[in-house]
Amino acid sequence: MDIRSAIVAQNYASNLAATKPEPNAATAVAGAAQDFMATLNASEAAALQSMSGAGDPHTLVQALAQTELAVQTAVTVRDKVVEAYQEILRMPI
Repeated sequence: MDIRSAIVAQNYASNLAATKPEPNAATAVAGAAQDFMATLNASEAAALQSMSGAGDPHTLVQALAQTELAVQTAVTVRDKVVEAYQEILRMPI
């Protein structure tokens, strides 16, 4: 066996752990998605109460502002993910 092959195999084995995803990353994304949906559901509930006349207009405005912020954050994250994906596609092999 060539010494260079052994060195390459050793470097590959030592760097393999760096490519594994973190175990908490999936739960963080799932938690963010659940928070996003909870914000949208709360805003929808406030809008329905306001339309039926039982809701407070200030609560509706606050819920709409929170929803707008959540949607802008989701769009920003999506744009960053797409940008990172495009950068990966542009990398030379």
